[in-house]
Amino acid sequence: MTTARLSPSAFREQLQQRIFILDGAMGTMIQQHQLDEAGYRGAEFAAWPTDLKGNNDLLVLTQPELIAEIHRQYLQAGADIIETNTFNATTIAMADYQMEHLSARINQEAAALARRVCDEFTAQNPAKPRYVAGVLGPTNRTASISPDVNDPGFRNVSFDELVLAYMESTRALIAGGADIIMLETIFDTLNAKAAAFAVLQVFEDSGYALPVMISGTITDASGRTLSGQTTEAFYHSLAHVQPVSFGLNCALGPDLLRPYVETLSGISEAYVSVHPNAGLPNEFGEYDLGASDMAAEIADWAQQGFLNIVGGCCGTTPEHIKAISDAVKNAPPRQPKATDHSFHLAGLEAFSVEW
Repeated sequence: MTTARLSPSAFREQLQQRIFILDGAMGTMIQQHQLDEAGYRGAEFAAWPTDLKGNNDLLVLTQPELIAEIHRQYLQAGADIIETNTFNATTIAMADYQMEHLSARINQEAAALARRVCDEFTAQNPAKPRYVAGVLGPTNRTASISPDVNDPGFRNVSFDELVLAYMESTRALIAGGADIIMLETIFDTLNAKAAAFAVLQVFEDSGYALPVMISGTITDASGRTLSGQTTEAFYHSLAHVQPVSFGLNCALGPDLLRPYVETLSGISEAYVSVHPNAGLPNEFGEYDLGASDMAAEIADWAQQGFLNIVGGCCGTTPEHIKAISDAVKNAPPRQPKATDHSFHLAGLEAFSVEW
């Protein structure tokens, strides 16, 4: 493993100074290139026995310059933090393509690729260091919900299987040069607990810790995650991890996400991150919310003191990130809530006892 580049305490100190900018969607940018099956396969996987089109994570091996150029565009737009192209790069998700054995390689190469591009920009302007967030996605399985409506007790993945997969990915992301580990688009808190356990175990084994970002997903206007938790319950379920930031991303546009961002800002003792979609998808699966309209909504969040880290998720582009960066550059960063030492429990909803 490489030497730690960024300690949690050092990152917290920087977040006290200004609002940091996260990058935008990777999938949206890849789609613009209209890659065919051969484009995904490249030379190395030309004879692979399954279809590979849509395996975006694989592109760090078969189209590395394409991914590097997308990273560059977001950095040029003002991003401070670049997410690795590893959303589905666990052994569990890669099983769909019979590529479980490539998971560690993809994670390490993705981190190294983002590291190289971030270092290019940091060298140009050392006063604005750029960081790599190694992404651990939710996987395509859920540990707390049965995929079979006729058998509610059935699970297609276990906690231990998730832990092993996440440990492998975490080690590889760190070896590739990640500064931060991000657990994102969390729809099942049990999956997130497995990821958090894995990350902390890797830190313990390595003898040092990187900053951890946790970002959950409110799936619809019900205000709950897919596994049924409210924002407050989700936060209290994972607060013991003591991440540098706690946030929300995906599923909703900024208008529908606002009340949950405000709720999280009011309770979080960590810094708050948000990267919403560019609105809801239309009938063609495309996102219509323009950069200026999205930035105007987020500018208000910043003025209300909700934000420490902000970027974009599905449908966002470098144009969105540039507009968001400009909109929040003079806004003060949110100050985390002071520790209150109350007793917090969480099932589907939160339950707190104040002392």
